[in-house]
Amino acid sequence: MRDMGISGISPGPNLSKRDRQHKIYPYLLKNEHASRPNHIFGVDITYLRMKGGWMYLVAYLDWYSRFVVSWEVDQTLEIGFVIEALKKALAVCIPEIVNSDQGSHFTSPRHTSILLENKVRISMDGRGRAMDNIFTERLWRSVKYENIYINDYGTPKELRAGLTKYFNDKNYVIPHQALGYRTPAEVYYGKG
Repeated sequence: MRDMGISGISPGPNLSKRDRQHKIYPYLLKNEHASRPNHIFGVDITYLRMKGGWMYLVAYLDWYSRFVVSWEVDQTLEIGFVIEALKKALAVCIPEIVNSDQGSHFTSPRHTSILLENKVRISMDGRGRAMDNIFTERLWRSVKYENIYINDYGTPKELRAGLTKYFNDKNYVIPHQALGYRTPAEVYYGKG
């Protein structure tokens, strides 16, 4: 396949490859744990399989409540969908800290400047810190196994509609064991 210049249809590795020209921010969470809503948001990107290809999903997740504050999907890995999700998250609330990996989307001045303008502290995982984003990784596993794999969406429109329902249910309907069987929305908004 290499000799013929062809490759499989799955996304390649290193979706979050670092851009060496972008500033890397220090990791702020060594002795910090999410202790209230809007204290720490985590952000990450994953890929979602569809019948005819792949879509990319970004989400801003409140670590204390597991509330998905905002999300976006796109067919490319251009930064626009990440910026759109960030703006939607900040329209809900300004967190104290946003934690991400050192991928080029999150180190981009387009992303970091919005956070800095809103006085959000930026934290970035370093090598060997994969477990720091465990809440978002668990979210990705749930999204894929509870929604994507069983629905096998055929179009981006179907995927968006399915994810809209899924995240609504995840936030407002389904109780979470780690939250004392309250919904993420009840914990995030301080009800219940």
